[in-house]
Amino acid sequence: MKILPVHREIIRYLQAHGLLKKFEKQIDFFVENPFHPSLDTELLEPKDLRIWSFRVDRKYRAIFIFRSFDTVEIIEINNHYK
Repeated sequence: MKILPVHREIIRYLQAHGLLKKFEKQIDFFVENPFHPSLDTELLEPKDLRIWSFRVDRKYRAIFIFRSFDTVEIIEINNHYK
């Protein structure tokens, strides 16, 4: 799996919330298997938009879209409970 470069604002958000190392660990899992159990990857509603998320930690999720069969773009990191 290929991940397009992450926007610098997302990197800043991760750094500001102390999530960069957790994110990098989850990215390693994601590259090997986007549906690894620890990622808890899910298709978000409405499903026809084809927007997905995976767990960075218990509180935060990475939002992404498939650009092609083997390429994804991470478009946001957010607090899952807000």
